[in-house]
Amino acid sequence: MNNIASAILSLFHSFIPMRQLLPTLVFTLLLTTTGWAQTLDTILYQSESLTIKQISPNGYVHISYLHATNFGKVPCNGLVYANQQEAIIFDTPMEDSISAELIDWVENNLSATVKAIVINHFHTDCLGGLAEFHHRNIPSYANNLTIELAKHKPVFPQYGFDDSLRLAMGQAEVINRFLGEAHTIDNIVSYIPEDNLLFGGCMVKEVGAGEGNLEDANVAEWPTTIQKIKQTYPSLKVIIPGHGQIGGTELLDYTVELFEEK
Repeated sequence: MNNIASAILSLFHSFIPMRQLLPTLVFTLLLTTTGWAQTLDTILYQSESLTIKQISPNGYVHISYLHATNFGKVPCNGLVYANQQEAIIFDTPMEDSISAELIDWVENNLSATVKAIVINHFHTDCLGGLAEFHHRNIPSYANNLTIELAKHKPVFPQYGFDDSLRLAMGQAEVINRFLGEAHTIDNIVSYIPEDNLLFGGCMVKEVGAGEGNLEDANVAEWPTTIQKIKQTYPSLKVIIPGHGQIGGTELLDYTVELFEEK
């Protein structure tokens, strides 16, 4: 990153009033001085267990790690979106202690109150750290089918929906929607019109990824569900997969190609 971009980023994350007033301006300056791909790799916070990067004017990806027998150490993406001192988090980190680390970062660095946690599907890489959110009286939301599938776990989401759920944070909103089966039968997507940003979770693959865990997948329906995302949200700019590099609509195209019948 060049000196100009570094100075801008330092100011942005050192002065809370400036961050609250000028997030879009600062992010735009970063784009012009560093380039889009490089900005996506700007690390704002990093510990042994948690990494946080800014990906849009008000969006931040949180990354924690799943130690899987078949896949090794797997980075797992979640999202934080903040607007006017209110934030919603999408998917928990892997453990409660890391959830505490993330919530503390949001409160201390974004000066935002976490209003909700939204769970993408019933796997542990989406809700492994959910108890910490409940401990802090942060309500949790998920597809009703996710709640049903997760009821065998020690902690599961509190409030459900069938087709879609809109939640507000400040003057922005997120549309959480079930568009069909793919990685799991309950997986949803979360769309934020303010930034044309989509948290796709594990149904969306980074470019170059393999098929991954298919234990609970509907491979036959997977391409159709991804096509529904493209049709429902034609103006997408930023897409966050469940694992790996963030990108644009090329992630959707790649995922369709990966799973469509040859």
